Amino acid sequence: MRFPLLSVLGLSSQVPLQSSPGPAMSTQDSFQFKQGPDVFSPKDLVELGRPGVGAANQAGDFVLIPYSKYSFKEKKNKKSIFLAPLGYTNKPYELPLEKVGEAFWLTGKTIAHVVEGENKTLDIYALNVVYVPPNESDSAGILNTESPVHLGSFPTNSATNFRYSTDGYLVFSDSVYPDGNLSTVKAQDEAWEDRGTTALVYDHTYERHWDHWVGPKDQSLFSVKLTQDPDHKWTFGNDYVNLLAGTDHSSPVEPFGGTDDFDVSKQSVIYTTLDPAFKHERAWHTRQNVYIVDITGSGKARELTSGSQGAIHGPVLNEKADKAAWLELDEDGYESDRAKIVIYDLKKNVRFTLTQKWDRSPGSLAFSKEGDFIYFTASDNARVKVYVLPIPPTPAKSTTDPDLSQKYLHPVPIVEDGASSGIQALYYGRILISKSSLTTPNDVFLISGLDALEKEISKSDAPVKFDGKIEQITKFSEEDLKGKELSVGEDFWFKGAEDRDIQGWILKPKGWKEGQKKAYPIVLLIHGGPQGAWEDQWSTRWNPNVFAQQGYFTVAMNPTGSTSFGQALTDAIAGDWGGKPFVDMQKGWKYILDHFPEVDADRAVAAGASWGGYAINWIQGHPEYNFGFKALVCHDGVFDSTYNGFSTEELFFFNHDWHGRPWDEESKELLKKFNPSNFVHKWSTPQLLIHGSKDYRLPETEGIGAFHALQQQGIPSRLVIFPDENHWVLNHGNSLKWHYEVFRWFNQFVGEKKSE
Repeated sequence: MRFPLLSVLGLSSQVPLQSSPGPAMSTQDSFQFKQGPDVFSPKDLVELGRPGVGAANQAGDFVLIPYSKYSFKEKKNKKSIFLAPLGYTNKPYELPLEKVGEAFWLTGKTIAHVVEGENKTLDIYALNVVYVPPNESDSAGILNTESPVHLGSFPTNSATNFRYSTDGYLVFSDSVYPDGNLSTVKAQDEAWEDRGTTALVYDHTYERHWDHWVGPKDQSLFSVKLTQDPDHKWTFGNDYVNLLAGTDHSSPVEPFGGTDDFDVSKQSVIYTTLDPAFKHERAWHTRQNVYIVDITGSGKARELTSGSQGAIHGPVLNEKADKAAWLELDEDGYESDRAKIVIYDLKKNVRFTLTQKWDRSPGSLAFSKEGDFIYFTASDNARVKVYVLPIPPTPAKSTTDPDLSQKYLHPVPIVEDGASSGIQALYYGRILISKSSLTTPNDVFLISGLDALEKEISKSDAPVKFDGKIEQITKFSEEDLKGKELSVGEDFWFKGAEDRDIQGWILKPKGWKEGQKKAYPIVLLIHGGPQGAWEDQWSTRWNPNVFAQQGYFTVAMNPTGSTSFGQALTDAIAGDWGGKPFVDMQKGWKYILDHFPEVDADRAVAAGASWGGYAINWIQGHPEYNFGFKALVCHDGVFDSTYNGFSTEELFFFNHDWHGRPWDEESKELLKKFNPSNFVHKWSTPQLLIHGSKDYRLPETEGIGAFHALQQQGIPSRLVIFPDENHWVLNHGNSLKWHYEVFRWFNQFVGEKKSE
């Protein structure tokens, strides 16, 4: 299952965190993490600050960055908003805010800030900032902020995803009842809560989605006037216009849609929504359409898509609002198809595909300020890189395969390491990105010199190389990670199934010494998706460096089904869940053991989540693979593939990857062949199972069923249930508990005392 991104337990850093009474494992009661000033422990991971994606103002001289940092001592997650001047590498400034909510730019020096108000409403404030740059007498610079000015209140407390048009309109999303009226939501909420029953009744899917039971409300987009007069006084209107009124549209698209599902210009809003033709069949369709509507709500929304596409992501408008772009997948019912950049000329009403011949999937888009180039991120060989392409002249008619010269066919890489996101074009040949890596969470980077690059690209079809400047603006985690010596990760490549080149990552354990034979335990981490990848990217959940710093030689492979290595490799897992990926992993495992004598193969363990959890259950039933694992960890994994085909909420995923519904003949044959529950009689390895009760992608009974199979066969096993977690473990206390249980389990079977 590919996923495009709660009470706190009272605990101290070394408490075993026994969650409930159960069979005692006295030999493990004293287990503790490896930790210290030079060790990046699970507790350090959970308490490390989490910067969000930076957002620059229109002028491109300041950037806002949301930030949060959890403290186990205070049992509190402190949220902040930082402001950093661009062009200076000083430490960013924390804004002095009593409450912290969503913030966005109104003008070059005015920030809008939306926070919880009274009586279940949201208040919006304007905050002016004044920055005095550093000089000879002051090397740090000074940031002054005026007192926030209250502009008004929203009628609900659920408005979010704010985008401001410089023509004086604020666009946002909110959940509304079928009448689409924002002003009646509060009264209807009360009526719903007081309806006298807790029953939920459904006549069509979705009945539940991701981690919630679907209620009577849908997402919609609204606009409201927000203007500033010549005296700099702001006026916030009270006429909330539902831009999707009279349609069957819902945007942003749940469960993960946000501001990347729509964009605004001075006059227009472009958005994507699930195809309304499939309103009652949403669970087995992914087709989305793109529409453009007047920001005032006047007139009807106009569809820009052809009607034969699959999912859509990231619609954007250029500065002149005469061109739009979005990411389009071809196949309805497949969320991991290759994403292609589509350009729509709004003046000529012509649509064409720009990256038809490029075998990678872009992830986010931004037009240059002049509108003649498009910048984008895309995953390539386990990195999320930044690229640029010129926009060709609009063809005479719409086409998915225009005749383009070489300069339009080969994206020029700009940033080639780490994982870039939040791309934003700025004036004067600059773009802003946020970037993380295996060694650090997000920081903001300013890239300049792109005007010269654009000129070089425009001159001819000859290949060009970016030689501009990449400047790191923030260093949020530098101090906290000092001395931890996190591994940058090493690529390794080997020949997998069908002689394909397969990539993986190696992270050597803390204190690694070359030449020490059989000195280090080894862990294989198996990613989910299965159309996903281990990338040069920070994670607050499955962080390979945490495993390495706990002493494990850490291996993370990208086998068949993985993304960023070409669409053929991604597609090759469909109908073959238990086939080629495991040929790849066996060959990769042999490569590691052959090339690293320091690894102790008698102290091998493995862990995986989602499809990775399926892989753990599948490996259990196939001892002939000869991995030799002494302990396994399955997080939210598939145990019974047939049951999964009926119980998962997004049915399209199963239908695609298993070539039909669970009762269709081809699917039934595949299920006989590749269902882990069919091989339970071969299970023998000790296994820890972890599951969230609010995981509706893979219901908790998958974990419970596997636990029962292990228990009845007398195989050492443990079940950890998080009643308040979904497919991910998000609560900070639960995250530490998760790490404790995983490393305690591994230590029980391959810890140092076990190797003596």
